[in-house]
Amino acid sequence: MTAMNTPNPLRFIRQDVQSMQAYAIQDATGMVKLDAMENPFTLSPELQAELGQRLGAVAINRYPGARIDDLKLALARYVDLPEGCGLMLGNGSDELISLLAMVCDVPGASILAPLPGFVMYTMGAQLQGLAFHGVPLSADFELDEPAMLTALREHQPAITYIAYPNNPTANLWDAGVIRRLIAEAATFGGLVVMDEAYQPFSSRSWLDEIRAYPAANANVLLMRTLSKFGLAGVRLGYMLGAQALVQEVDKLRPPYNVSVLNAECALFALEHAHVFAQQASQIREQRALLMRALANMPGVTPFPSEANMVLVRVPDAGRSFDGLKAHGVLVKNVSKMHPLLNNCLRLTVGTTAENAQLIDALQISL
Repeated sequence: MTAMNTPNPLRFIRQDVQSMQAYAIQDATGMVKLDAMENPFTLSPELQAELGQRLGAVAINRYPGARIDDLKLALARYVDLPEGCGLMLGNGSDELISLLAMVCDVPGASILAPLPGFVMYTMGAQLQGLAFHGVPLSADFELDEPAMLTALREHQPAITYIAYPNNPTANLWDAGVIRRLIAEAATFGGLVVMDEAYQPFSSRSWLDEIRAYPAANANVLLMRTLSKFGLAGVRLGYMLGAQALVQEVDKLRPPYNVSVLNAECALFALEHAHVFAQQASQIREQRALLMRALANMPGVTPFPSEANMVLVRVPDAGRSFDGLKAHGVLVKNVSKMHPLLNNCLRLTVGTTAENAQLIDALQISL
């Protein structure tokens, strides 16, 4: 067969996939890395040695087994899992988002979320062939309750995502509004997924609502991740909710989706939860100092944050991003993600030294 009539090897690759852009990860070599909401603290040498010993003893020649169940029990204890709830593990929250789209893929199903929001909600819907309905936030990044209710009634989405706090805006939304959205979704059997990726830095958790009002939250699933806890490299997310709901999603989970090494790292971290809680406390303190410094800069507007990031509006996001990068500080330019984010940068809260370098570089780069 000649080259001229050789079939295109991309023939069976979906056209929508071919037109997509891959998730972009910025090169952070040699930079102060403040673009991905990571915990900036490493383990002490003593804990590193202890973890190394633990990992060295893991039976990596075997498929994950009972140790995964140990991790699920440890997480259930850590969150004080409400009675009647189940818990499942994911390879990061991203896998859980994919599984949710898959389990709800019935004819006419769709997914709804406020925008701007976490890009994987949109991508999870698209990759599963589901319609996605984005509802813009208000100008001050609050939920537009009338618009959300209208969208819920019109589209009756299988899943509505509520990030609590939101990414990239970093704020918590009004609990009363969320209660009413959950109640509306319940009228047509829709699920509401509360995404608490940034819970270690937040003053509130929807888990308290689930515990206090189980009947009103019977259609709610709550996702968390250990990435912001301090284990971004481990890739471990978990989801909890009514046992009957979690069991259905769990049927689609690949049988060995969490490795024995990841599980052992997570168990180790939970055994030393006080260390990571202290780190989260330091990050919250640094967040307050960073917010104060940003508020004192002419032309700079920081928005309220309950996460380990701060959304800030500057006179020229492109110029400031390039200037920060030239001074060795990498942040996220979100100004093109959504019209509401015009001239906005997302800054991860780092260590005292990292934040000082960020502040100095930003003042020069405005």
